[in-house]
Amino acid sequence: MKKLLFFIFSVFLFFSCQHNPYKLKTYKFPKPVDTTTRPIEYQVKKTYEIGDVSATNEFPSARLNDFTQIDDSTFQATINAENVPINTSPWYAFKIWSKQTKSVYLKLYYVVHRHRYFPKISYDGDNWERLDSTRITLTPDSLHAILKLDLTQKPLWIAGQEIQDHRRVGEWMNQWKANPVVTLGDAGESVQGRKMFFMDLSKGNHKNKPTVVVISRQHPPEVTGYFAMQAFIETIIEKGAINGFLDKYRVLVYPMMNPDGVDLGHFRHNTGGIDLNRDWAKYNQPEIKQVTTHIVKEAKEGENEIVLGLDFHSTHYDVYYTFDDSVERKLPGFTKEWLSQIEKELELVDINEQPSGLNQPISKGWFFKQFGAEGIVYEIGDSTPRDFIKRKGEVSAVSMMDILKKMR
Repeated sequence: MKKLLFFIFSVFLFFSCQHNPYKLKTYKFPKPVDTTTRPIEYQVKKTYEIGDVSATNEFPSARLNDFTQIDDSTFQATINAENVPINTSPWYAFKIWSKQTKSVYLKLYYVVHRHRYFPKISYDGDNWERLDSTRITLTPDSLHAILKLDLTQKPLWIAGQEIQDHRRVGEWMNQWKANPVVTLGDAGESVQGRKMFFMDLSKGNHKNKPTVVVISRQHPPEVTGYFAMQAFIETIIEKGAINGFLDKYRVLVYPMMNPDGVDLGHFRHNTGGIDLNRDWAKYNQPEIKQVTTHIVKEAKEGENEIVLGLDFHSTHYDVYYTFDDSVERKLPGFTKEWLSQIEKELELVDINEQPSGLNQPISKGWFFKQFGAEGIVYEIGDSTPRDFIKRKGEVSAVSMMDILKKMR
């Protein structure tokens, strides 16, 4: 009898220890990161008036911590982060105008940070162009930038990248709501009550289909990565129903992981003062907790196997962060073939792949630990031409669909 009970207990213990991808678990990584909430400093929302010249940060995604005058023709826009320590991603966005038409110099002063984003300008917040390169110089220490601007009564928008705030992302999603392969929803709400957007792509019933998960905007200023994600998803919607991909696969999309950080004009963090792409182990931040819970729930209800997770970001140059050979995934050979096809189609000299093992608690590591899935961080350069970003996103989607259709 004792032997029988011991055998039953051993069987129970064995099966209880087996990993269940449909149950969210916490994980240990070799290089853990403390993601408990830290205080942030909110910028004061206001319109500054100095003589004829005014500047404002009173709109979503704005970042302007102070506006002062240096001399008769020079003004200073002070830009500071939500908290420190923080990655050097000094986002700025504000509007500036003058009652009298005049040319002025504007210094972008970053306090303890270094200039990174080449200025974009707009007169309506939707149509953007790069500031003429002859109108920007760096200070001798290369920390700050000085812009030459022609001001009128019409507000001039100035930002590190084109503004893609929570409202605009929602509008982009709604363009597709009538498409039969698209279902829109949300995975919860941010701390400040903004919806955590969600798109579900599938032709017909999504039950039992292998599934790809796509996420973007963990870091607010990383707009170029978001643009690549847009082109990637639009291509899947437009071609995936025709080429058979969405008959075989389901795609779950979370296009704005950090809606509060985006609308607050943050450099990198959420309202909890944390880099969300370091919270994929303990889920201390509500955005990561809600999205991971939602992914697991959707996979369980649909009886879906998560096979690939793609996380779109931006950095100084185009690069793919992948797994090295120490990590055995569900799609052996996929990454190599995918990147090779992209490289060939775009006639690139080097695709710039940087493989690594499981180190920090970031999204690609979580996709593997939770599902055994392939995880890839897809980075686009800050200044990569917008037409090339679109083309790269389209090519990436077509190549991925072709390869995955053959693999399953």
